[in-house]
Amino acid sequence: MRERIAERPKVVHVIVAGDIGGAERLLVDLALRPEQSGADHCVALMTPNPQLREMISAAGVMIRDRGPVRENPLAYLWRSFGPADVAWLEHVLTDEGASVVHLHTFGSHILGVRAALRRHLPVLRTEHGIHHYLDPSCSLFRQWALQKTDCVVAVSDYVGRFVEKKAPFARPKLRVIRNGVDATYFHPQEPPGEGPFTFALVCRLEPWKRVDLVIGAVARVPQIRLRIAGDGSARRKLQALARELRVDDRVCFLGYRRDPRPVIADSHAAINSSRDEPLGLSVLEALAMQRPVVAFAGGGIPEIVQDGRTGWLVHENSVEALAARLFEASANSQRAAALGANARAFIDQECRVEDMCRGYARVYSELSGSARTGSSAQHNASPLERLGLGA
Repeated sequence: MRERIAERPKVVHVIVAGDIGGAERLLVDLALRPEQSGADHCVALMTPNPQLREMISAAGVMIRDRGPVRENPLAYLWRSFGPADVAWLEHVLTDEGASVVHLHTFGSHILGVRAALRRHLPVLRTEHGIHHYLDPSCSLFRQWALQKTDCVVAVSDYVGRFVEKKAPFARPKLRVIRNGVDATYFHPQEPPGEGPFTFALVCRLEPWKRVDLVIGAVARVPQIRLRIAGDGSARRKLQALARELRVDDRVCFLGYRRDPRPVIADSHAAINSSRDEPLGLSVLEALAMQRPVVAFAGGGIPEIVQDGRTGWLVHENSVEALAARLFEASANSQRAAALGANARAFIDQECRVEDMCRGYARVYSELSGSARTGSSAQHNASPLERLGLGA
């Protein structure tokens, strides 16, 4: 068992994922701040993506690596319900002297709860999004895993309300800790003084991010430029769309960037095109760098993008409505800069990473300081437990 400061709990974050997203970046922020988060950290990692492994490792976070794994429905079922991966994770929890098991991704929910039950450890789960509540293929034992979780953190009020509606029984253990941004790393920078008005879009290039709407809107506003930092399954189709709309000279695909700051710095404003973004870490990063944001008024976005103060909200889900806002933003660079200054002030007041870490520190302290009562004491045995897989 690894030695650690006795007063500080040890948190093992369980990540089963193939993409690099907000969940993975949040846990790095927590793990790099043991004093502020009130805990020591390591990551139990299962991923087919070497870039994700490299990102966490390069940040200096301790990794317990399962090695390259497959990511498909059959692999998920075997990982969640089979004997091998839960035994491996249980060994990691024991070897690390875990006090709390912190789950971040849908693929970790059942597996993480099973291993935690075996070690009689409390489970914390951060809900970074809502998609697994909407996808019927994710419903297998979803309620069981949530019942066995001791505390559920939502990254925004929007996510918190959604979880409460879908799972009213979870209300007593639900709390909101808004994602925070490192306001020193993402420091303010003046926007470019010359050249066409440029927007930055930092996101995974997946269909649900709706980048096609942005490219369509850019085609309707001839004077603007768009720089896209990100990669994903939709990249080729999006590049083809840019060629089809004859904007490939104004839309630049930069690929995945570990550090998005240069992309944001070279822009006058940023865009978020998701319909129901849980919160938007890339939005917070742009706001911190003094860039106003154009975004659809859904999900948790209105909690951080204030229309006419820190950016522009798009109230209709259409290319035309987005294009109108892009035109408005680009028509007055001085006003955009003023909104950017407001954006930074908002981050300093409400969304710093230090505030986020203190919120998690309170949860870690509460969970590690009390004996695990176990939700099984409050619920009848589930099918999973009757199959002998619950612990």
